[in-house]
Amino acid sequence: MTEYTTVSIPKDLAARVEETIEGTSFQSTSDLVRFLLRSIVIQHQKTGELTEAEFEEITEQLKGLGYLE
Repeated sequence: MTEYTTVSIPKDLAARVEETIEGTSFQSTSDLVRFLLRSIVIQHQKTGELTEAEFEEITEQLKGLGYLE
């Protein structure tokens, strides 16, 4: 059985995420967060490290999607 932990985000961000995932395959904010974190971890594991440029690219993508300010 998979064990889980809790991650806290501001309520205004959670509301924006809920609006953003409407009509997508993501069923919840948790689904999206798992997807994003998994993507970052996979990228890190492929290269052995996450470069500053890769981190900045991910940050800009998340900003563009409205997940970061």
